[in-house]
Amino acid sequence: MGLTTLQRWRRQFAGDGDGVDHRKGSFRHVAHRLSEEERQRILLTCNEPEFAALPPGQIVPVLADRGLYIGSERSFYRVLHAHGQVHRRGRARPPQDPRPVPRLKAAGPNEVWSWDISYLPTTVRGIWLYLYLVIDVWSRKVVAWDVAEREDPAIAADLVSRACLREKISKRRRQPLILHADNGNAMRAATLESRLEELGVLRSFSRPRVSNDNPYSESLFRTVKYRPDYPRRPFASKDEACQWVASFADWYNHRHRHSGIKFVTPHQRHSGQAVEICRHRAVVYEQARKRNPRRWSRSTRCWRQPEVVWINPPLTELDPSPATLWMAV
Repeated sequence: MGLTTLQRWRRQFAGDGDGVDHRKGSFRHVAHRLSEEERQRILLTCNEPEFAALPPGQIVPVLADRGLYIGSERSFYRVLHAHGQVHRRGRARPPQDPRPVPRLKAAGPNEVWSWDISYLPTTVRGIWLYLYLVIDVWSRKVVAWDVAEREDPAIAADLVSRACLREKISKRRRQPLILHADNGNAMRAATLESRLEELGVLRSFSRPRVSNDNPYSESLFRTVKYRPDYPRRPFASKDEACQWVASFADWYNHRHRHSGIKFVTPHQRHSGQAVEICRHRAVVYEQARKRNPRRWSRSTRCWRQPEVVWINPPLTELDPSPATLWMAV
């Protein structure tokens, strides 16, 4: 029923007061409709031991080879469906419902963390180092990192424990910390799960093969690998890799002006200094506009800090205001 039809129908039958659709509709008499006896015959045939494990696509040809025609394949399916007998058979795993989209919202520091593991090349061909990075989604601060010679959930558990201790994450918090990751073996290991339960940290996972569900870690690793001072040659040792990652983390947290947080450093946003810094920038721009108003056709640049950061925002958040950020930049 179209919208115009519905509005006209409500006007015509508003006086009745019962709200019932009084339209007669179209009565169709289907002459070739299966009789009740034919429907029962189809049902009994499909439930015979000979055909109980066969689909209608195989039952109908067998009956035709015997000179019998009870109904079409589609009629068989229609009758079986009406009696609730259309189900998957066999030992194959039935289709699974898609995993729900993870929607995480961070309105302050230490509410949502994201972490991942990446490879670091070594001078020995085929041997890699593993870089562990944990980032605060709201402030973009690297809260923990480590370089190891293997991918081990115990190393990840110790890393998160040290980060929680450094950031003073208590199990008695009103809002528990959420640790988001992809579906790697180390991320889903029982060792890490038990440690997070002890710390009072909740887990969240990306959908399988959907890298966009973990954009902040992916963006951070791109920044790591495409830094101008990233070594052009593989790392000679683990100590050399640790020295470089330590210098990178210090630069990223304290000197890198992140475009996604109005060009303040992650440390300034994490510690709360960014609000005053952006307020001062707004005053400078307003004073410049007053000195030369003809140069400003519109309002000055918005320096307001994004208040909310999303991983997969809901549809109502897809048109962000200047104070809402939902993508990694």
